[in-house]
Amino acid sequence: MTLLKRKSIEAVASRRPARGARSPEDGRGARGAQAAQREEKRMTPRFAPVTFSEMDGVRYLHFGTEWVQGAMRLRKPDAIELEYAQQMMAWLLFLSPSAPEFHVTQLGLGAAALTKFCHRQFSRARVTAVELNPAVIIAGRSMFGLREDDERLTVREQDAWDYVMDGAHTGALDVLQVDLYDATARGPVLDTTAFYKACRRVLKAPGVMTINLFGDHDSFPKNIVRICEAFDNRVLVFPEVHDGNVIALAFNGPAIDVSWDVLETRAKVLEDTTGLPAREWVKGLRAANANQEDGLRI
Repeated sequence: MTLLKRKSIEAVASRRPARGARSPEDGRGARGAQAAQREEKRMTPRFAPVTFSEMDGVRYLHFGTEWVQGAMRLRKPDAIELEYAQQMMAWLLFLSPSAPEFHVTQLGLGAAALTKFCHRQFSRARVTAVELNPAVIIAGRSMFGLREDDERLTVREQDAWDYVMDGAHTGALDVLQVDLYDATARGPVLDTTAFYKACRRVLKAPGVMTINLFGDHDSFPKNIVRICEAFDNRVLVFPEVHDGNVIALAFNGPAIDVSWDVLETRAKVLEDTTGLPAREWVKGLRAANANQEDGLRI
């Protein structure tokens, strides 16, 4: 039985030409860009029934279809079960969650794996989750072990668009983790250039956005082009996993110039302290991104 059906087209072939690609909005004046932003139409969220399945000790979240929206191993409820979700934590290679007032926000709660992990693992960090569907929040707390809010954890019933567009959040986040899918699972619910620019605005410098991208149709290259435009081409990708998911990292702030040896040393420490497969992240980033053979420069 194949449960993970979020497929994406091949990361390397699609990623490399995207660096030089231009958006159809290029060349418009400031007034035209503002008008385009006002006129952008977002996909209307489709609140299908929140459903569950279990297999081999793993509980899965669905939105009324076979598409998997999250998972939890019952014997390890605070661990991150799915490989693509583990890769969403790859910002740990570049940022330390022990920094003062460190703030991680998750757009799209899913089965709350990332939110729970960050809250439990990083005792000094503030953790926020933004989820529009109240049934998903209820499922997180009743079926996936998400704790009630406290002084470090906040779960907001809110549209992710409204969250990143709120000026109060400008430059407020160290990390933004984006995983926004509805019942159709055809691609991210929010995927415009304006949205990705807003994601960059809420980040500190340095700051990192990690995002789960979808494929098997044209959503993947379109999203990569728009993320590259919003983040000045400072974007890395992982090789695809689960027969489809591709995680991308986008960077705000100072340029990064680090040797692979340094990253591998950092990854070993992360594996020892978090249990995440960080050394595999380093291998994946090295393999899937062009012109990074001697070291990571972005």
